[in-house]
Amino acid sequence: MDLNINAPHSMGTTIIGVTYDGGVVLGADSRTSTGMYVANRASDKITGLTDNVYVCRSGSAADSQVVSDYVRYFLHQHTIQLGQPATVKVAANLIRLLSYQNKNMLQTGMIVGGWDKYEGGQIYSVPLGGTILKQPFTIGGSGSSYLYGFFDQAWKEGLSKDEAEKLVVKAVSLAIARDGASGGVVRTVIINKDGVTKNFYPGDALPLWHEELESVNSLLDLPEKMVE
Repeated sequence: MDLNINAPHSMGTTIIGVTYDGGVVLGADSRTSTGMYVANRASDKITGLTDNVYVCRSGSAADSQVVSDYVRYFLHQHTIQLGQPATVKVAANLIRLLSYQNKNMLQTGMIVGGWDKYEGGQIYSVPLGGTILKQPFTIGGSGSSYLYGFFDQAWKEGLSKDEAEKLVVKAVSLAIARDGASGGVVRTVIINKDGVTKNFYPGDALPLWHEELESVNSLLDLPEKMVE
């Protein structure tokens, strides 16, 4: 079998953004793939653009990284010129502008989330092609196809911070169980008026779902019934 380890790194991914009363919670898995080969099992797909705005990245790792780098540079200039932090809407529209103007070359979908004093916590989805959608919650990446029905049932207005984070962690763990391109650990970033909080949930601490095997460090550690 040809693993094609020289192919571009792709973040077949699960990324999530959820608003709650007072801020936003962003979440992502950590698996970066090159074809069938896991290139990085602990990558960080939630990238800071400013002190109050972060972006979740999916699709081509290289494309999403270069877009994030450009937007971070432009926002830094914008902040110096204005003398105050950039708003979430400005950051999201810069992502949208770069994605749309280069839609024939970029293979990346992104979720922008943050908090500002004008509109509070906000989530913007910028999928492949450069559309921009402001939503109370959004999901992206290959794992998202397993989660639409779950979010329709589980999300509600007026979530607390803890409820929103638990929802994000549960959703990413569900996607990891079903989607072969999602895996590893779960990272969350909580953004509100008090600042940013980053949390880390290792793979062996995530809940197991229907017929899902516990993670092992070696094939020798598999249960006997699996190797008979």
